[in-house]
Amino acid sequence: MIKNDDRTKLLLAARNNAAWCDAVCRAHGLPTDLGEELWTSARRTPPFYPDAVTLDEAVGAPQLLRGIDTDSPGCSVKDSFAGLDLAGAGFEVLFDARWIHRPAGAAPAGHTSRLDWSAVTTAEELEAWEAAWDGEESGGLFRPALLTERFAFLAGRADGRIVAGAVANADAGVVGLSNLFAHDAGDTDAAWTGALAAIAARWPDLDVVGYETGDALYTALRHGFSAIGPLRIWLRTA
Repeated sequence: MIKNDDRTKLLLAARNNAAWCDAVCRAHGLPTDLGEELWTSARRTPPFYPDAVTLDEAVGAPQLLRGIDTDSPGCSVKDSFAGLDLAGAGFEVLFDARWIHRPAGAAPAGHTSRLDWSAVTTAEELEAWEAAWDGEESGGLFRPALLTERFAFLAGRADGRIVAGAVANADAGVVGLSNLFAHDAGDTDAAWTGALAAIAARWPDLDVVGYETGDALYTALRHGFSAIGPLRIWLRTA
C-alpha cells in the first residue's frame, strides 16, 4: 500500500521520467505522445528506452498497447505502478525496481567526492561523456539537442578525464537523476555525492527523484533517498 504522500511523489517521478524519455526520443526524430495518463512512442525507441510509460494506475493493457509498435523486436513498457499484466500480449518481466525520492539539498554530511564536477556544454563533450558512460565509445544515443537548460549531463573528472557521471532532468517540479556511472566501483559513492551536489547547486529548491534496483538502490538510500513505490519493466519476447 503506497502512502498518499509517497503516491504524490511517485506520480511526479513517473511524469519526470516520461518527460526525459520523450526528450530523448524526440531528439531522434520519433513521434511521441505525452498525455495525462500515458506516454508512448509510435515507433521503436532507442536502446534502453521504453516504448511506453504509464502515468496513471487506471491505464489498462489494451489502452497502452494501442499506441505502440509491438511487432518489431525490442518493444518494452515501463509500468510505473507495477500493476499491469502484459504476459498475455507476449511480454515478460525484465526487472522490478523502486521509485526513489530525496528532498532538495546538498549531499549528506560525511560524503565527499574527490572528482571535479561540471555539466557538459558542447557536442564534443557530450560524445566523450557518452563514451565514458558506455565504457567503450559513443553510439549517438544522446543527441546535442538535449543540451538545454532542462537537462544536465554531469561529468565527474579526474585529471581532466571523465570517470563518473549522471544525467539530471528538471521537469514536473522535480529533478530526475539517472544514468549514474563510475568507472571504479570504489567511486560509486563519490559519483552519487558529486551528482547530488551539482544538482543542488543548479536547482537548489527541487527534490530529486529516480528509480533504482539491486545494489544501486541501497546506495541511493545511503545518500538520503527513500523508496516510495514499485515499478516494473516489461519486454516483449513473443
